[in-house]
Amino acid sequence: MDAALRAQLIAFNGIETHFNDAWGQPTEVSEVNQLALLAAMGYPVADDDATRTELLERQLDFWQQLIAPVSVQPVAEQWQLEVQVPLALANTDFVLQLITEQGKVTDYPLTPVNGELTQVTVLQEEEYQQYLHVFDGALPLGYHQLILTCAGTELSVSQKLIIAPERCYQPPAFTEQKQWGTAIQLYALRSARNWGIGDFTDLNNLVRYLGAHGADFVGLNPIHALYPAIADNASPYSPSSRRWLNIIYLDVTAVPGYAQCAVAQQQVNNTAFQTKLKAVRAADWVDYPTVMMLKLPVLKSLYQWLQTQSKNQSKLLAAFAQFKADGGESLQQLALYDALHAWLYQQDSQYWGWPNWPEQYRDPNDAAVLQFAQEHAAELDFYCYLQFLATEQLAQAQQLAKDSGMLLGLYRDLAVGVSEASTEIWGNPELYCRDASVGAPPDPLGPAGQNWGLPPMKPYQLYQQAYQPMIDLFRSNMQNAGALRIDHVMALLRLWWVPKAATNAGGGAYVYYPIMDLLGILALESQRQQAVIIGEDLGTVPDGIRELLQQFGMYSYRVFFFETAADGGYISPAHYPQQAMATLSTHDLPTLIGFWHCEDLKLGKALGLYQDEAQLEQLYHQRHHNKQRILDSLHGHNLLPADYPRSVDQLAMDRVLNFALQQHLASGRSQLLCLQIEDWLEMTQPVNVPGTSNEYPNWRRKLSRDLEQWTTEAPINDLLKQLALRRKGQ
Repeated sequence: MDAALRAQLIAFNGIETHFNDAWGQPTEVSEVNQLALLAAMGYPVADDDATRTELLERQLDFWQQLIAPVSVQPVAEQWQLEVQVPLALANTDFVLQLITEQGKVTDYPLTPVNGELTQVTVLQEEEYQQYLHVFDGALPLGYHQLILTCAGTELSVSQKLIIAPERCYQPPAFTEQKQWGTAIQLYALRSARNWGIGDFTDLNNLVRYLGAHGADFVGLNPIHALYPAIADNASPYSPSSRRWLNIIYLDVTAVPGYAQCAVAQQQVNNTAFQTKLKAVRAADWVDYPTVMMLKLPVLKSLYQWLQTQSKNQSKLLAAFAQFKADGGESLQQLALYDALHAWLYQQDSQYWGWPNWPEQYRDPNDAAVLQFAQEHAAELDFYCYLQFLATEQLAQAQQLAKDSGMLLGLYRDLAVGVSEASTEIWGNPELYCRDASVGAPPDPLGPAGQNWGLPPMKPYQLYQQAYQPMIDLFRSNMQNAGALRIDHVMALLRLWWVPKAATNAGGGAYVYYPIMDLLGILALESQRQQAVIIGEDLGTVPDGIRELLQQFGMYSYRVFFFETAADGGYISPAHYPQQAMATLSTHDLPTLIGFWHCEDLKLGKALGLYQDEAQLEQLYHQRHHNKQRILDSLHGHNLLPADYPRSVDQLAMDRVLNFALQQHLASGRSQLLCLQIEDWLEMTQPVNVPGTSNEYPNWRRKLSRDLEQWTTEAPINDLLKQLALRRKGQ
């Protein structure tokens, strides 16, 4: 391809060809990878003339809009509008109407040429000019509408004008005390009462216990909607919809009518049912298909029971009706997808998702899909009811957390994307680039790079849709939560796109997103929902991004094992940023015991993740060095008994060392401290092994003991008491 054309394409599409890798080394994206990415974006790169035509069409699509579909502006004493017109319309009279979110309407006369000329371009021999108009008067925070009409004609266009606050929400109580809590994979909660998977009642019991010990929050893995028809697709980071909930977390026994419904009681008390229930409850790994097979039929019976209770359950039915009205098209689409998916999958197990469904079902607006929805209306209503129940049970957990004295209560996790088979892409395919996947360039967690199999949103399409998909995502994930963790927060700035044609995950490039607009929307929703925002800023972090996120009031994510100094030692938590959440480990890292005993390295070798024996030996050597520096640091802070060993040679991780590490972090400066229950229980096996799919049973490992058991154990209760005291500075 002509070099000038390629440079023009790279600039127009926001592709970064030079970046610093995770080790700070300058890296260049090869021409081959640049072209592969442009091809994934829809350009016919093998034909320069055809590519120029495609580029021109996209440029015209932008310049032929009188005003942008959306504008995000910080709250100020003035607001502004950019108008772009063909030269012939520069002196034309327009009327601009402002409709605030509160309903106030104001009209302004507007002639483009009276504004400040900010940009000029010529396309197909026609000149286009862009003018900036500034209007006095502060607008309230929120979502307003501008309508620009050409005087005396029917030509009218609109813009969503978003006025955003300067910062995300931060509770006033943060100035008085540091907070602490735990992160839990909800499915991993083991109890004597659940149906083989942690559920919302287990969460209630955990919240009640931790609230009594002075904790301020319970962090959850993403609880996004997955695939009821194929329950074994269990990764919380490859969801079907990030707006809705995973119904497998429902406590069936807490659903209205459970005790009164004779059919449900007969199902549950059946001998075969009880045998399976005991088996999945006792298993060390979550058996998703069996759990779903147990729950769904009983839930269906309870839904059918409700339909017969119009007089006795009028309040519940009214609440459900309101929920459906509020959920709108998005809720109906999810219900339609789940019902259709189950129907097709029962016919043929090859129908794993909409990309390989029969052609007539691949478009939710197709006549065949609409006919299915009409013929299976009750089934769609059932799936809506499951979402209603999940939302109610989650809300109860958050209310209980607040009633238990927790400052934040639940903190939720927003995954970086959805899988290709998702209902989000099925319903809005124009928004996503299905010929590429989100991932990461080589870094310490993934030396060969990572490909997450998640089609990225197209930045320009997101802009054309007035950012509504992101508004909906932020808003829905802040519901019933005091905080929101944004996985891979750098996605607000840039995402690593890996073309499907690439031979490895490193064969991609960064594509930029409108970060200031997205941060403004995030801050607005954070303030409205009163949710603290935590950004997972690990991996390849570009210069200045952490400072920008801090400026917007977002909390950084500081993992102890990654916080190393130039001399190879570990930075004391006393020197961590105050505006941060500190944690020892994450779901992608080994437990404390796993780290200390190198179980992750042993497992990686067994799974074939390390092809180079020399590399593995170097990792073992580095681990030994790291452990010694950790031990030195703990002794230096007087967190270990004076007679405790000072050399890591032959030193196994024991409870003294484990709990000392947790107290070390609890004494730190960061506003938020998040610890893992796995480390309280002194567990070894990891939650997830990055870079694997079928090699290791990711997202299935349960906690080692029942909730009813470990919450009564004196060593854990003593640890939590010490953690609470250290967070209070005592």
